[in-house]
Amino acid sequence: MTDLSTRMLEMGRRARAAAAALREAPAAARTRALSALSERLAAAQADILAANARDVAAAGDNGMNAALIDRLSLSPARVAGMAQAVATIAAVPDPLGVETERWTPANGLDIARVRTPIGVLGVIYESRPNVTADAAALCIRSGNAAILRCGSDCLQSSLAIAALIAESLAEAGLPADAVQLVDTPDRAAVGMMLSGLDGAIDVIVPRGGKSLVARVQAEAKTAVLSHLEGLNHTYLHRAADVETARAIVLNAKMRRVSVCGATETLLVDRAAARRLLPPVAADLIAAGCELRGDAEALALVPGMVPAQEADWLTEYLAPILAVRVVDDLEAAVDHIARYGSGHTEAIVTTDAAAAERFAARVDSAIVLINASTQFADGGEFGFGGEIGISTNRLHARGPVGAEQLTTYKYVVRGQGQIRP
Repeated sequence: MTDLSTRMLEMGRRARAAAAALREAPAAARTRALSALSERLAAAQADILAANARDVAAAGDNGMNAALIDRLSLSPARVAGMAQAVATIAAVPDPLGVETERWTPANGLDIARVRTPIGVLGVIYESRPNVTADAAALCIRSGNAAILRCGSDCLQSSLAIAALIAESLAEAGLPADAVQLVDTPDRAAVGMMLSGLDGAIDVIVPRGGKSLVARVQAEAKTAVLSHLEGLNHTYLHRAADVETARAIVLNAKMRRVSVCGATETLLVDRAAARRLLPPVAADLIAAGCELRGDAEALALVPGMVPAQEADWLTEYLAPILAVRVVDDLEAAVDHIARYGSGHTEAIVTTDAAAAERFAARVDSAIVLINASTQFADGGEFGFGGEIGISTNRLHARGPVGAEQLTTYKYVVRGQGQIRP
């Protein structure tokens, strides 16, 4: 057995023991750990930024593209945002022990459905060091132990953050092993986590590119809570207000092009395309966005690049937007069903009935009405943060916060009943 294998199995054993302690710990202790972590993140900003600068420099030397470097990079504002997200998670009502339903059937038993932790989560992610803090905080809040495996590109940043997590857990009287970071860039560690570490890991959560998610889904020997790519659409209905459309589309695409909530395809109703598309396109072009349009879109905005079939299937994570003119709302829904990834879709319209029809017809984890797709974020949903946006159809869908990281058990109280 290799040294790495021995180390990983030991991490699993320690995580399983810590999960039991964390499950039984009072909510107040977990809140203290989160509050301490928030304070430490703010106080250690300079150290975190110095570690991150080493990661960014190495990524540049290795030829990482601009979108991924943006995901990797921290700034004073982003570190402050990380600390605030942890503080918000600390203030989220504790999900454990909550009775979601209680009833008494004809046999007289008092039956309650009660939220309880999943157990041990293995979180595998790329590029984003803030995931180290977000995932740890959500697991602590939900009473789950976590084994975190970040990408080698953000290892120095994540090690700096993980040290603060361990200190905060210890301060609150909780086991530091409740959150462990794999401290090696050796990719063999990923395969070991996917094996389940001899039954220690209950759920794997991948957060990264399409290739990572595909590998996890193909190889994991445990349950997987994941999302596919964010191939998101914004649809401008024929009743859309032009100024609202301009503001929403520009934000949905260009606020941050590298996040999974960015719009990648713009669908425009033919009946209003002449009114809506030119001003919307002008804003995007002025902001530095390349537009790739179908024939009808090209006729209205001649500066576009002709779209190819692959453009409807591409998550660019870059300042590039595919544009298609569609017959009507039904055609927009059909396009989304054919090409979308089930992540996030938006409609812009002043027609309330059309908006509700779109929301009912579109089968994605998040559907927005008259709002930017960039709101596909656990913090914006009031969760404080999220461990990912799930496109699964079982257990959790959409932003996965602390509550979504719980399962349930039944507590049945009797008065001596026996079954006839």
